[in-house]
Amino acid sequence: MSVAVKRVLMDVLKPRELSIVELAKALGSVDAEGEVEIIVSEVDSKTETLKVTIRGANIDYESVSKIMDQYGVSIRGIDEINVAKEWPS
Repeated sequence: MSVAVKRVLMDVLKPRELSIVELAKALGSVDAEGEVEIIVSEVDSKTETLKVTIRGANIDYESVSKIMDQYGVSIRGIDEINVAKEWPS
């Protein structure tokens, strides 16, 4: 038995120059069957605060964190997370 991350909601801070479309596509590559939702919650002159939700069969949080770092995005916190037990077939 293992535990898989199915959904994670993060509060993140990104540079204004970075497109949310570009970020969503990069995060979508973490799980081939996954889904990414990004909501802009606050904007200032240099940054944007986002709510990023990733859904998938087994989200690799380490990969998500690396992508965020590569794009200059700071994870301020994880607001929600859903996990599920996976039984061997």
